[in-house]
Amino acid sequence: MTKRIAIFGSTGSIGTQALEVIAAHQDKFSVEVLTAHHNHELLIEQSLQFNPNCVVIVDETKYLLVKEALSKTDTKVFAGEKALEEVAGLDCYDMMLAAIVGFAGLKPTLKAIESGKPIALANKETLVVAGELVMEKAIEKRVPVIPVDSEHSAIFQCLIGEGRNNIEKIILTASGGPFLGRKPNYLVNVKKEHALQHPNWEMGAKISIDSATLMNKGLEMIEAKWLFNLHPDQIQVIVHPQSIIHSMVQFADGSIKSQMGLPDMRLPIQYALSFPQRIPSSFPRYDFKKPHTLTFEEPDIRTFRNLGLAIEALKKGGNWPCILNAANEIAVYAFLRNRIGFLDMTAVVEETLTKIPFIEKPTLDEYFESDGAARAYTASIIRM
Repeated sequence: MTKRIAIFGSTGSIGTQALEVIAAHQDKFSVEVLTAHHNHELLIEQSLQFNPNCVVIVDETKYLLVKEALSKTDTKVFAGEKALEEVAGLDCYDMMLAAIVGFAGLKPTLKAIESGKPIALANKETLVVAGELVMEKAIEKRVPVIPVDSEHSAIFQCLIGEGRNNIEKIILTASGGPFLGRKPNYLVNVKKEHALQHPNWEMGAKISIDSATLMNKGLEMIEAKWLFNLHPDQIQVIVHPQSIIHSMVQFADGSIKSQMGLPDMRLPIQYALSFPQRIPSSFPRYDFKKPHTLTFEEPDIRTFRNLGLAIEALKKGGNWPCILNAANEIAVYAFLRNRIGFLDMTAVVEETLTKIPFIEKPTLDEYFESDGAARAYTASIIRM
């Protein structure tokens, strides 16, 4: 029997690569749900190719265009943010690939967990914002949450077969982004065109900017805390420019396990969709016969202060990671539209963290209130 997949965020980088994986294994997977925010043209193209049960276009102004384009198919078309939640609760699929970028992915992911659906999680912000509530719900519903991020997938793979063996620490590797080794006097003049040029990975605009500022690695630290039930002191970041070792786990006896491979997001996507099986792929292989040097160094937190802010949020907990994420999303949005400079992103995030009231044990409603307040304050600083 084929596994029926719902891809929430099908037109983004993760979504499109997931469809490549599914197309190569049509005997194992089928596409039941596709969703997009505003890219109706690609959503239509994907729908005509994969013939899903239903699609959601969040931008309601594009509804009629999608509806008309798919009128001769059996695909049901829905529109709006509320439709994301409603479709997430349907019984027509077996696993959700949660690939919506940012805070917007939280509600549909929670709805899917509530409905007992396994989650292939590519949306780190879901756990950054409300990790405690999400993982508590997943445990309550006995729903597996399988990470898709290459670093967390690596850790997940390293832990298979380890049972109750104690983790001493996990080591998240970072490429260092396009500005590795640069100092503030260089970064002050950086433009978005430079920041989007990641040296190793092909990613969407938001995550590319987060990688350039090292915010992405900070968010991954927070995500790892909840995914693997870790204390902040058990999470380390190391810069590994070659991106061959995707992360490591050090156990109580001092032994270290790593997961390696060429930087290709299709591998962790396929692993999450097919888990617990490993299925064949035609992805390029790392060749040990060719001379390579794998290097490691400490991240420069004094220059890339976003990572330091994320570590503070990780340690403080409560609604601070939620505030951090919201402020960063607005800051990145502004940078991509040339409203603020590269280093300004850190400054506005840092100021927002000091202005929004801290809540030690937020409810889900308080997470949403904190998110809204942080976005509004950050936008007011930037005068958006």
